[in-house]
Amino acid sequence: MTEEKLNHKTLKKDEFEKMNIFGMGNPNDAYAKYFVGNSFLNPLTEIGSSSVFLANVTFEPGCRNNWHIHHATKGGGQILICTAGEGWYQEEGKEAIPLKPGMIITIPTNVKHWHGAKKDSWFSHIAVEVPGENCSNE
Repeated sequence: MTEEKLNHKTLKKDEFEKMNIFGMGNPNDAYAKYFVGNSFLNPLTEIGSSSVFLANVTFEPGCRNNWHIHHATKGGGQILICTAGEGWYQEEGKEAIPLKPGMIITIPTNVKHWHGAKKDSWFSHIAVEVPGENCSNE
């Protein structure tokens, strides 16, 4: 096997969990219909306990969410803080951007987009729901 193939080998779940410092959490069953593949959710703040909700979202290799939009009349949007593995982020009409740990993606309101894991990598990010007025997701 060439070195290039070794570098692109998919990590096993238990190897990835050692790198995933915020924890994988539980299967994201409540939102499974919005994903292709399996995702996991580990809330880092309690809903209603602060003005900002944070959660570590983990995607199995090849898992991604569907195209979606975070709507708001003021404020709103989402911030992704990439923490482990490798993934993708794409806005409608633009090229996909590769994601690696340490990268931060600011997603404005009303921008259609998706994000998820590369086909050969587990991927985690902290999702920050930016407070706003009349927020909803589509």
